Amino acid sequence: MFTGLVEEVGVHVGIQSTSSSPSPSFLLSIEAPKIAVVAQLGDSISLNGCCLSIVKIAGSRMDFHLLQETLRCTNLGDLRSGSLVNCEAALALNSRLGGHFVQGHVDATASVISADFSENDFRLEIEIPPGFARYLISKGSVAVNGVSLTVAQLRERSFVVWIIPQTLEQTNLGTLRSGDRINLEFDLLAKYIERMRIVD
Repeated sequence: MFTGLVEEVGVHVGIQSTSSSPSPSFLLSIEAPKIAVVAQLGDSISLNGCCLSIVKIAGSRMDFHLLQETLRCTNLGDLRSGSLVNCEAALALNSRLGGHFVQGHVDATASVISADFSENDFRLEIEIPPGFARYLISKGSVAVNGVSLTVAQLRERSFVVWIIPQTLEQTNLGTLRSGDRINLEFDLLAKYIERMRIVD
């Protein structure tokens, strides 16, 4: 479980194949010295909102196994050498919950429609993937690349979030441009409520 409050912006070092078909897997390497120095093997880390387990630590570098399914369902396969990655360690029981409950299970990817400044604030408009509009409400929570944000404006096929300067400095959201693919995780409570209604 995570909160959507990014602890460190890591740097993508590389990705390499570790096995071949029929079940290919890959090793993703991220440089994140602040988290790596206190992390342990097996710890869960959110990378751009995707929960992965550390399989190797070497100095400031952490390695993670990726399956083909993870590459297909997230934007981690889009990363290039030097790409910035939002990193957050799993929530400790004695931690304050400053964002919202984020599982690290990416529901869908979506394209950035526009990304631009209005004075000092950064405006992101993001497409709503088909079938997911029901999980969004005005002033509700959504995780974008693992960052807990508030829906400022809800449209038929898109939603808008505003990013304050501090969030821009502490995440990779400021690097986004129109057409970029981002990871989305919708509100956990909304999904549970929907499920209970279906079961009833």
